[in-house]
Amino acid sequence: MSAPTAPRSKVAVITGADSGIGRATAVRLARAGMDIGVTWHTDLEGAEATAEEVRTLGRRAAVARMDLTRLPAAADAVDELCERLGRLDVLVNNAGTGTMTPFLDLEPDTVREVLDVDLVGPFLCGQRAARHMVRQGDGGRIVNVTSVHEHQPRVGAAPYCAAKGGLGLLTQVMALELAEHGITVNAVAPGEIATPMTGQEDTDVHSEKRPGVPLGRPGDAREVAAVIAFLAGPEATYVTGASWSVDGGMLRMGPQAGSHLTDDEWRRP
Repeated sequence: MSAPTAPRSKVAVITGADSGIGRATAVRLARAGMDIGVTWHTDLEGAEATAEEVRTLGRRAAVARMDLTRLPAAADAVDELCERLGRLDVLVNNAGTGTMTPFLDLEPDTVREVLDVDLVGPFLCGQRAARHMVRQGDGGRIVNVTSVHEHQPRVGAAPYCAAKGGLGLLTQVMALELAEHGITVNAVAPGEIATPMTGQEDTDVHSEKRPGVPLGRPGDAREVAAVIAFLAGPEATYVTGASWSVDGGMLRMGPQAGSHLTDDEWRRP
């Protein structure tokens, strides 16, 4: 009589996992027992470092390049990682870009690039991942990393806000349509997080002051990863179509106030 087959580990693909929130999420999900697919755009060394950290935790890791300015071909990386790792249970759409350009100065190519990377790319990657999950027949999780600008605007960030707002509503439609397949879809909306994208790599967030943020500091990428891990884990089976802000209270102030206030006078009645 043959021995029973051990259950296969769950597999998570995290886009843009070469640094910042993506790397922190890859490590957090590996600690939770998942094998990890890592995508990268320009930083192969960073992606390999993430994969190596995953492997030191005893999990499998695979790396694939994904350039979300080249659509729809970029989404092929989701299929590739699914094939290499044997299945796909969790997709975290984390890769993103932005611009700080006044509305009147924006060029169409810039707008198109931000929308492709931050909205159309996650749409296509989510579609590829969901098809694998439906074929597998045992559900899955998709987490779209948006921003506080999914909910409130910021001067100079028109295409970024449009893309993140669109991704927020896309998340809700996906949640409705994929629920019958046991696939949950949620958004995580970070505020200012200390990552290379914000010029704060390896920053001790507790030493940085942000007077306009109620908690008084930027966030750490691992704090965002913890929320993503909850949504990807076994305790979030009844959570779908929601947007989870991880912003130190920034949205309660408005993102402009949160980043522009220079003192704590607002705390006094």
